[in-house]
Amino acid sequence: MEVLIVGAGAMGRWFAGAVDATTTFTDVDGAAARRAADACGGRACSTGELEGGFDAVCLAVPIPELADAVEQYSAYADDAVLDVSGVMGQAVEAMAAAAPGRERVSLHPLFAPERAPGTVAVVRDAPGPTTEVILGDVERAGNELVETTPREHDEAMETVQAATHAAVLAFALAADPAPAFSTPVYDRMAELAGIVTGGTPRVYADIQESFPGSDRVAEAAAELAAADRGEFETLYGEATARWEGKR
Repeated sequence: MEVLIVGAGAMGRWFAGAVDATTTFTDVDGAAARRAADACGGRACSTGELEGGFDAVCLAVPIPELADAVEQYSAYADDAVLDVSGVMGQAVEAMAAAAPGRERVSLHPLFAPERAPGTVAVVRDAPGPTTEVILGDVERAGNELVETTPREHDEAMETVQAATHAAVLAFALAADPAPAFSTPVYDRMAELAGIVTGGTPRVYADIQESFPGSDRVAEAAAELAAADRGEFETLYGEATARWEGKR
């Protein structure tokens, strides 16, 4: 199988490593495409040199660039168009408009590539033989495929990503490191702060821009800060009830 991967970043490389295919990387940064090709055993090609004939095209670009990339590169796919952008409503809509006659699947690896394998959310918008082979490869690479819908996924990301990242970053901004007086809760928060601040700012900014959720974190923090003892205990009880059975 011949696969064109648009985007030579971490997710594009992850996809190349997860599928059993001959891969070609293209990227606005030609040097990045060459580095990805060297690392993954594929080849690099500039946009001007591209020709059709790929069994599948995978869009592995930042969320703000997704719509333009789908429109520009879908025509190079003979059979299938996929994305690993992280936003599914926009991705599915863009692929359906640009490639109505092709197989279409949206993937969201719910982990940083260096932590692979893991859970991969999947929307089979227009599945077929080519995408089923690709999904089989992703599963055989050790990943767990979780079927979802664009709406279910994007609503979940409001909590799973936007609110979670905002809460951790708020802690990282507000807290003064105090390792000599650590507690189990502090240690876990410090670990999370290290994971989030060790990432790429652009990626987190894209998530915050794409999904609401951080505003609810700010509102809850302000409510806790302003609460008297009785109000605090009531809020604590509400939080306990919300997470009962999830621990």
